[in-house]
Amino acid sequence: MNKAVVVFSGGQDSTTCLVQALEEFDEVHAITFDYGQRHKQEIEVAKSLAIELGVSAHKVMDVGLLNELAVSALTRDNILVSNDLDDNGLPNTFVPGRNILFLTLAGIYAYQINTKTIITGVCETDYSGYPDCRDEFVKAMNSSLVLGMDRELDIRTPLMWLDKAETWAMADQYQALSFVKEKTLTCYNGIIGDGCGDCPACHLRKNGLDSYLTDRDQVMASLVEKQKEMI
Repeated sequence: MNKAVVVFSGGQDSTTCLVQALEEFDEVHAITFDYGQRHKQEIEVAKSLAIELGVSAHKVMDVGLLNELAVSALTRDNILVSNDLDDNGLPNTFVPGRNILFLTLAGIYAYQINTKTIITGVCETDYSGYPDCRDEFVKAMNSSLVLGMDRELDIRTPLMWLDKAETWAMADQYQALSFVKEKTLTCYNGIIGDGCGDCPACHLRKNGLDSYLTDRDQVMASLVEKQKEMI
């Protein structure tokens, strides 16, 4: 059976990837990580969306240790989310090691259910500047997991080279634009849909949607060309 594991947060990007995976695979498993994030509502959103979309299985994994180790605006309520960069040049919403841990655990899960395909919504074209969203990092993790488990694995990143407008176009490809717009949680302040409108995640999301709605045909054509190149 054609199976895949989707790293699923309940946000715009991972939901778009999940919608695509449900069209392309016979059996789709979603895995969500509870690391004590400030917007814990995303876990409930992920549970709800997984049920509504009809995934084969949805696993919520407790990785609270990450919260103890990684100091970030997303793991500490006393750190305000800021548009300014920290001294290291990264946003204060960067959670060090998060995607290293998530992809490692997703790889173990894929091993256990006997599938080689892992899908994650990371992107380095139109993103927040996180180093663990880069293509180079994902390829390195893929190689490490294959070596460490002696099992073929394929980490797919459908959004890697898309900007946010093209990500909205991809949701539209699968007739899921309204679903993603109204039901996902991207906002750092935990507000579903359009969010608070003030945090960096909301700005990125809104700017992408506005750009897509301004010129649907051009953005969709750009998306289709990029998808051909990624095959």
